Amino acid sequence: MMPISNPPQATDIASWKADPDVQLMERVRDGEIEAFETLFRKYGGLLVNHAYQFVRTRERAEEIVQTAFLRLYRARHRYEPRARFLTYLYRITANLCLNELRRREYSTTIESIETPQQDGRDSAPSRRPDGHSPDPVEHLVGVEMAAQVQEVLDRLPLNQRAAFLLGRVDGLSYRDVAESLQTSVSAVKSLIFRATSTLRDELRDVL
Repeated sequence: MMPISNPPQATDIASWKADPDVQLMERVRDGEIEAFETLFRKYGGLLVNHAYQFVRTRERAEEIVQTAFLRLYRARHRYEPRARFLTYLYRITANLCLNELRRREYSTTIESIETPQQDGRDSAPSRRPDGHSPDPVEHLVGVEMAAQVQEVLDRLPLNQRAAFLLGRVDGLSYRDVAESLQTSVSAVKSLIFRATSTLRDELRDVL
């Protein structure tokens, strides 16, 4: 994806600095651990839901979110508000999720080359929900259709999936999605449009 090239406007900076979460993060930067704990309590569960949509196990989603907050804390001294805080946090988490899926795709490709399948059975581990994980897709479309929707989502290109989940499942604006994925608003609109078109075509019989 191409990074956003337009520099932030004075009104943007003022808006970011007015964000209560940005103010909390600035206190974290200044060494206030209680502010960091407040941010973790406020957004930890939300981000686990988001990460789960990519990795499909609660345990791994929780690990990714812990890593995201660890990175956030380690970089606290360099923090400067360049977006809404939640957008910034989504960017860290989404990048970790995408890296995880890229590693999985690479590993699956290598395994399929090196390990022949026997008796026509697929030896890859199931990526179905573990039964205890939060699933925002279920809340959007209902339990019966959620598995079918998720199957189509899993086949989308990673950038389309990320944009769709951030924009349509997590409810971020086009601009926040663009900032989270470090791309342009027009690119986000295109990604979400293509993802939505694929979902509509693939699920035409059940919609």
